[in-house]
Amino acid sequence: MENKEIYQETDEALKERHTLLVLRLKEILSERTVEERYREYFKETAEFLLYLDRLLEQEQNHTLFQVSMEECKKRNDRLYGRFMGEHYEACFGNPSYAVKLFGREAGEMLSFMYSELQAGTGYVFEGRMDAFVMLGELFVQVYNCFEGTVDLKEARQTIYWYFHDYSEIFAKRQVEEMVDPKLDFCTKIIMESDLSDLRYLYRYGLPVGENEIKTAEYLNSMPETEIQAMADTYTEGYRIGFEVTGKDISKKKTVSLHYALGFERMMRAAIGNFEKIGLRPTIAKEAFSSFFGKGGAKRGAYSSSVNKQYDFDHREDKAYYFDKSFVERRLEALRTAFEQNKKAAAEHGGPAVLETFGEEPFSPAVKEEAIHYSEKQQQLNVYHASMSGQITNEYVKGEERSFTIIAYPVPAIGKQFPEIFAETVKINTLDYKKYQNIQQKLIDVLDTAREVRIKGKGANQTDLTVSIWALEEPARQTAFENCVADVNIPVGEVFTSPVLKETSGILHVSEVFLNELQYQNLTLEFKDGMIKKYSCTNFEKIEENEKYIKDNVLMHHDTLPMGEFAIGTNTTAYRMGRKFKINDKLPILIAEKCGPHFAVGDTCYSHAEDMRVYNPDGKEIMPRDNEISVQRKEDISKAYFNCHTDITIPYDELDSIIVVQKNGTEIPVILDGKFVVPGTEELNVPLES
Repeated sequence: MENKEIYQETDEALKERHTLLVLRLKEILSERTVEERYREYFKETAEFLLYLDRLLEQEQNHTLFQVSMEECKKRNDRLYGRFMGEHYEACFGNPSYAVKLFGREAGEMLSFMYSELQAGTGYVFEGRMDAFVMLGELFVQVYNCFEGTVDLKEARQTIYWYFHDYSEIFAKRQVEEMVDPKLDFCTKIIMESDLSDLRYLYRYGLPVGENEIKTAEYLNSMPETEIQAMADTYTEGYRIGFEVTGKDISKKKTVSLHYALGFERMMRAAIGNFEKIGLRPTIAKEAFSSFFGKGGAKRGAYSSSVNKQYDFDHREDKAYYFDKSFVERRLEALRTAFEQNKKAAAEHGGPAVLETFGEEPFSPAVKEEAIHYSEKQQQLNVYHASMSGQITNEYVKGEERSFTIIAYPVPAIGKQFPEIFAETVKINTLDYKKYQNIQQKLIDVLDTAREVRIKGKGANQTDLTVSIWALEEPARQTAFENCVADVNIPVGEVFTSPVLKETSGILHVSEVFLNELQYQNLTLEFKDGMIKKYSCTNFEKIEENEKYIKDNVLMHHDTLPMGEFAIGTNTTAYRMGRKFKINDKLPILIAEKCGPHFAVGDTCYSHAEDMRVYNPDGKEIMPRDNEISVQRKEDISKAYFNCHTDITIPYDELDSIIVVQKNGTEIPVILDGKFVVPGTEELNVPLES
């Protein structure tokens, strides 16, 4: 009885806070207590929060979606239209515009707040009054600091303590969305909606545009057998991932789904498949709060960006309150959240990811007015990523979990979307047995290598020597994994963790698309497996190019090791890219299968190095560690970088891949961009057609 009374009192207190918040927001609309130049900003943001509150009331009354499709579109435009196209130029969320109006310090703060308030949309659609009230109270407190004499220092402290004090709430939600299937907001949309009525897309509260609508329409036009086949490929890859690594999937109870809006029909079939093997779905929703980071790879249930420049401008907003004290508080909160969900975390199987591709490659404008990490904060961010990764791995153990990842195009890819979609489905379901046999021919040669030399041709300046693990017992050991279509769909690569010592040279790609950002003439120079120099030609200034790479490829580290060397064998995917002229739009998941690729960061066996892994021929894959990751045995903080970015040289920029044996004998694997190992000739057919 006592607990019930406490709950009721807490609920009443929240309602009282909500009432006071709404009253205060309405007062702000007519007040003239801030300087004139700030009034439009605070009026617009207060009106936005009041609009969200009206939506919250409709959500609580179950009338939020008792509206027409036209009304859904109008609401979507009201929520996101100001960030789109030319509207963004005079948007308070544009840091350049805000700084121009309000000066550097105030403009930076108010642009940050404007962006942070977008998180309120998600809270409202999920019916999370507590989170909405907390966010609204933050806005009011900042507004109070602008009344009369502006106190920017107090406003900044207000923002800081909001994120510091509520770290436990944020972290708890983050962990529960990963491991607790009872948080079923997205699952209910998938399983309970009439998917033929596209109003369901607006139930998430995420941006809905042509990609989402046309994708849903296209999937609705497909026969159920094809939808089921797509789901089978996705879920079977996940199951096989456990099988081939000797992990017991029967110990797992949940799987986290990641997908783009519009793919709900496939996800519904996938959920049915997962439930048959004892797994319930957990689905987070794309987050807009800086607490969780913005502007990176999309995860959870996500939609197309309304403006990639906006995302890029605010990708480091966390720097506004990011210090040592906050990081330690956040890590403590993360551990507490996992401890509270210890059993559910141990039963979590890992992610099943559906990525999309087809949007125009994005090369951002780097704005000096945007919030950026200081050098000290970059180091702190690296520390935070390392420690949070360790905490997560402690509760969701790497040696016990798996994953799968697959990609499909979206309508932004162009008029040939249906044809490209059909081709992608074929690529995702290629005969893995055939590739397994062909790839074994490559591995038989690569296993004899002391080193492998890779050279580009034409304008490609690649000239790399990769040192290969020396096998002590070649009859039962291998240096390369024969990777077919299990966790990493589509089929088509052999890969290894290079020996860092004596792995040196230049990696160059004329154009590459990494984590939704475009790089022109990306060049990385390695010495003993570590990046020593880097450059690209995206911007006029050398310093801007170097910062762009350090922030988004090196992930703020001073250097990264070469964590993987691989040879992609999916020439069918490469041909698709050339046929439809979409090579620059292919996701790394497919692009990495279209030539040799090199990952910077952790190895493919990160956090699972002690698990024995075998190829289909029974040979144990030996190089699961490198000179960096092996340090985990003494100091785990030195072993991992918590990133892994693949960079591919396309076949048409590739001259040769040559195996150099211990005695100096050279055996070609690829010459003039074509496979020459006996038994691999079939891979050249798509390249020649």
